[in-house]
Formats: sequence, C-alpha cells, structure tokens
Amino acid sequence: MQQTRLNLLITTLINQFVSFLVNPWRKLSFIIISLLLGYFLANILTTSAGQLGRWDVSIALIFLLFTEFSSMFIYRRSNSPNKSPWLDLLNSLKIGFIYGLYLEALKLGS
Repeated sequence: MQQTRLNLLITTLINQFVSFLVNPWRKLSFIIISLLLGYFLANILTTSAGQLGRWDVSIALIFLLFTEFSSMFIYRRSNSPNKSPWLDLLNSLKIGFIYGLYLEALKLGS
C-alpha cells in the first residue's frame, strides 16, 4: 500500500489508540462504554424498527447475522497470541446488544 499522508495519519491514530488501551483501567472503561453503547443501539434499533410493522422479519435477520458473524470473528481469533483489543470491544458491544434485545423482548412480553 502506498504511504500517503492520510494512510500514515490513520495508522498513527490506530497505533496510539492501541497503546492507550494498554492500561487496564482505560481498557475496562472502554469495554464498559462499548457494553452500554450496544445496549443503547439495541433499544434504539428495536424502537425504530417496531414503528414500521413490515420490517420486523428483515431487521431480526440483520440482528441475527450481526451477532453470529461477530461471534464467529471474535472466537476464531481469540486463541491467537496477538489478541487485539478491538476484539474485546466488539465482544462487549455484542453482549450489550444481546442484553438490550433480551430486555426489549421481556418488556413486550409482559
């Protein structure tokens, strides 16, 4: 890949962010933020998709594909020695998303 200024800037920012996550407290705070973001996304998407009754099946398929592909991606790479902090953030986002969907289902069922 050609080393343009934009490419160097993006690479530098990603490396700085990964080195920022070396501290365990910072990593934990980003994991918690990612968990809450997943919960928030689940609540927002189910509320907006529930307004239009005709999109329920296709939105449920998209949610299922997101969770399954992210699980496949996370757990396939979790055994490698160079585990990326991005995988922890994606896993936390997925867990928050599933938790939010579960709570929405409980609210609708009662």
